[in-house]
Amino acid sequence: MKFSTQEEYGLRCLLRVAGEKCEKGMTIPEISKAEGITTHNTAKILRALRLGGFLASSRGQIGGYTLSRPADEILVKDVLDFLGGKLFDAEFCNDHSGSENICTHSVDCSIRSLWQMLQSAVDGVLKNMTIKDLIANEGVVSQIANINTAETIRL
Repeated sequence: MKFSTQEEYGLRCLLRVAGEKCEKGMTIPEISKAEGITTHNTAKILRALRLGGFLASSRGQIGGYTLSRPADEILVKDVLDFLGGKLFDAEFCNDHSGSENICTHSVDCSIRSLWQMLQSAVDGVLKNMTIKDLIANEGVVSQIANINTAETIRL
């Protein structure tokens, strides 16, 4: 499985903006330079994050991008779902049925069960993880992920 560049860069840009303590926000060139992403790609990603309701922007000399709400209210799961969609959804089988109009395994599909379990595990890890959590160091994020995974397994 792979996550898209848009998901990776989107999270990086959100974290950069969330970690910035100035009230005016950050400009596209500032974020681009800090993250090592071209200004074109940065602008495209920031636009998507703004349209998704994760960022707010203001124009002018003191303009820039800020979080649209507090970092502890922005779920990582929502960001990833918006930028790239789920790893598995109900339409997956219809979209990948092969040369037939219907999947030959549609009645009893062990592969579909695998994808559903993986999606459930990913959702379990991300269900309570926020942008604020990701601002912390890697060890703290791992602890949060382990707690969320353990809760998912118990369910």
